[in-house]
Amino acid sequence: MHRTETHSYKVTPDGEIHIDLHWNPGQGGQSVLLWLHGGMLMIGSRQVVHPQQLELYVKAGYVVAAADYRLAPEAKLASIIEDIQDAYRWLRETGPELVPLDPEWIGVVGHSAGGYLTLMAGLCLEPRPRALVSFYGYGDIIGDWYSQPDSYYNTYAPVSEAEARGNIGHAVLTGTDFDSDLAGQRWNFYLYCRQNGLWPLEVSGHDPQDESDWFRPYCPAYNATPEFPPTMLIHGEDDTDVPVEQSIQMAEALAQQGVEHVLQILPGQPHGFDGKGLGDTVVVDTFSRILGFLDRHLRQ
Repeated sequence: MHRTETHSYKVTPDGEIHIDLHWNPGQGGQSVLLWLHGGMLMIGSRQVVHPQQLELYVKAGYVVAAADYRLAPEAKLASIIEDIQDAYRWLRETGPELVPLDPEWIGVVGHSAGGYLTLMAGLCLEPRPRALVSFYGYGDIIGDWYSQPDSYYNTYAPVSEAEARGNIGHAVLTGTDFDSDLAGQRWNFYLYCRQNGLWPLEVSGHDPQDESDWFRPYCPAYNATPEFPPTMLIHGEDDTDVPVEQSIQMAEALAQQGVEHVLQILPGQPHGFDGKGLGDTVVVDTFSRILGFLDRHLRQ
C-alpha cells in the first residue's frame, strides 16, 4: 500500500487550496508527477485520479502530487494558471521536506482540461518540467471548436441562460465530486457554454472575438519553442468533447520547433477512454507506452 498525505499549498481569500502526495515509503529520491484533473476547468478535484492509474504510477516509483486549483467561471483563467505555478513551486520548495522526492525530476500529467493545463505547464513553469503527458488536451482555446456553437452539444436539449447561471457565481470553488448535484449543475453551465460558443469568454472574462491577442499567451499551440518539454499527446479519434485535431495541431507545433513528442491517436476511442480501467486492452497498452515515455525522461 502506498502512503497519502494532504497538504495546503496555497491560501487565497477564498480559502486553502490542497494537494495530495502519494508515494511508496520504501523508496527514496523519487521522481514526481504533478497530476492535474479534468472537468472543463469548472468541475473535478485532485481526488478524482483513477485509483488503478495512481497505483501504476506509484508502483513504477513515482511520487504523484494531485493538485486542486480554483475553478471557473468564478475564478478566471489567469488565476487558475497562477495556481498551477504555485503548486509547482510548493512541490519543488516544500515537497522534499515532506516526502522522499527529487524536485529536479518533475513531470506533469493531465486529462482533458488538465491536459490543457499540462500543455500550459510547458510554457509557464520554471524550470521547465522534464516531461508532459496530455490526455485529450488542447492547445488552442479560441479555435472555432470552443468559441463557436458546437454541433455535438447542440444535439442535447437546449439549456437556457437562466437555467445555466442559476447555481453559478456564488463562491469560488477548488473542487467538486464528478457525481455530485453541484457538479451536475455546473455541467449544465458548461453545456450552455458549448451550445453558444461561450467557454473562452466565461473562463477568461475576455471576448475572443474582440480580444484574441489576450488569449495568445494561453494557447500552447501558438507558443511552442525549442525549450518546450518532451511531450506525449494521447487522444481518442472519436472524441466528441475535444476534437482529436487539437492534439494533432499541438504535435505539428512541436514538430516545427524540433521538440521531442509522441502523438498516439486511438481509433474508435471516446473522450475519457482511460476511465474504462485496466481491464481494457487499449488502456493497458496506452499506459505501457506512457510509463515507457516517463521512464525515458524522469529517471535520473
